[in-house]
Amino acid sequence: MRMLSAVRRPLGASLLTVVALAAVGCSAGAGTEGGGAGLPDGVEVEIVQLRADVSTRTAQVSVRNGSDETLMIGDVRVSDPRFADDATRDVERESRVAPGVTVNVRVQLPDVACPAPDDAEPRVTLAFTREDGTTGETTVPAADPLGFIAPLHERECRAQAVADAATIAFEQFTPSPPGEPARLDLAVEPTGGGGLSIEGVQETNLISFGTAAMDGAYPVGLDVSTGGADRTVISLPIVPFRCDPHAVQEDKRGTIFDVRVVLDGEPGEIEVFVGEDMRGKILSWVADWCGFGPGA
Repeated sequence: MRMLSAVRRPLGASLLTVVALAAVGCSAGAGTEGGGAGLPDGVEVEIVQLRADVSTRTAQVSVRNGSDETLMIGDVRVSDPRFADDATRDVERESRVAPGVTVNVRVQLPDVACPAPDDAEPRVTLAFTREDGTTGETTVPAADPLGFIAPLHERECRAQAVADAATIAFEQFTPSPPGEPARLDLAVEPTGGGGLSIEGVQETNLISFGTAAMDGAYPVGLDVSTGGADRTVISLPIVPFRCDPHAVQEDKRGTIFDVRVVLDGEPGEIEVFVGEDMRGKILSWVADWCGFGPGA
């Protein structure tokens, strides 16, 4: 097993940048599909993913009721060829949407489908009841105003391809006293797929690599040999990026690291999460290191 703690090679590959395009909300009063009663004019549907949704791999269907009657929304499904199955409501219930009110319905995202058509767009199916008691089910195009689906699909398809070449996972965290860097070990083990190199690990909004960082990342420059058996552990020196208590209390993505890779000549990034158990240990260490934790 090789131990890799400091690499002089600079980051050589530029990052693949994904530009998210904002979309306009789609009214469910027109262009709908389905049986039974139609939705009243003025109802708009979007799909968004907020920061708190990322770690649970969920999204939210936002239903804005611009009509003058109250609606009850039941089953919600999101279909998109970039996913292997429909995204469905994570709990069985109904949501009351009064006039002028917006309600967000959480859906669980399925696995991505790779590849997918370039012109793919999400469509939302809503089961609903109108004020007069009539029921229906309508399918409408849904806007993705934050542009999260395209980069999620590209990132996860890349992660699937990377997994064919190597297993990349955080395996150990060693805390440190205040003022000294802790150690976070990232293990890379070849699995026999195509050509892959690990170029660097980016800092997060919570974790910094201190003086070891270059261009906001810890430089790695590791070529993963095709079919090789060598397992490499990259020992990352970490310190808190910030020391205000709410950074820990409100943390959503501070322990999800973007790993810069080049796969078959194509540069990009994949996300690697430390896992819930290690996340708790890192957050406790940050609090103690910064002087506001119970062990400080």
